[in-house]
Amino acid sequence: MTLDEAYRACRRINARYGRTYFLATRLLPAESRPSVHALYGFARLADEIVDNAVTPGDPAQALNTLEKAMAEAFAGAPAPHPVLLALTDTVRRHDIDEALFTEFLASMRMDLTVTGYATFADLAEYTHGSAGVIGLQMLPVLGTSGPRAEAAPYAAALGEAFQLTNFLRDVGEDLDRGRLYLPGDELAAFGVDRAMLERAYRTGRTDRPVRRAFAHLVSYTQAVYRRAEPGIALLAPRSRPCMAAATAMYRGILDEIADAGYDVLGRRVVVPTHRRLRIAAPALVRGLPFRVARGSR
Repeated sequence: MTLDEAYRACRRINARYGRTYFLATRLLPAESRPSVHALYGFARLADEIVDNAVTPGDPAQALNTLEKAMAEAFAGAPAPHPVLLALTDTVRRHDIDEALFTEFLASMRMDLTVTGYATFADLAEYTHGSAGVIGLQMLPVLGTSGPRAEAAPYAAALGEAFQLTNFLRDVGEDLDRGRLYLPGDELAAFGVDRAMLERAYRTGRTDRPVRRAFAHLVSYTQAVYRRAEPGIALLAPRSRPCMAAATAMYRGILDEIADAGYDVLGRRVVVPTHRRLRIAAPALVRGLPFRVARGSR
């Protein structure tokens, strides 16, 4: 397989599984998109091993095999999978810290043994490895207007905000897999426990204490977005429209949860396509000067 074919395979993965994320990438300069697709493709590859058992046998062993193949590809060996071929090129092209991918896989392994978290402090290790490091992987691709280290904490926080949003949207699906990412002590403050969530998911009836707990967790996640947002101005100007749109679209999931009366157990909350496009359109206009400038050279 050629490198171009590998990147196209990653693009297809992103388009199929990450609709909001993929729409936001359309706001990036064309030359940046393949690298973003490669990063998404790798994350999805590991996620599929953990969540959907696409690889026969032991998922822990499959993750070990993936990590070994990744390390060997980074060291110069032929990549055995198109995603790894594109990923290796992206890492070299943008000088991305290889340790970030090891940290990501460590969090994926946690999903094989950890079924719940008592506090946000307990959850922090997982969210850093599963999402914060993805923000850090993206940063060299997006570029920064100043020192990368200055933007790094904001990039990690934005990745974690996206992940917390996913936890709220997907709590029912996660319960199906035997996992709960919402901290136990935060739920308990509203008289909610895992059994109550499972009952609500099973019956489709979301009681008032559950709704109040979700309202609190939505507010908490909105605060993480506010903490991360100043980092958008630290990105290279050509990347700001994309990340502003991605942030707005993901925060839109929280708005949809609120509009649904915090009933995320009776149905899967999604941002309608027309709303995603309405968010993306202004960002596209803001990005036009950079596209026109490149085209005129």
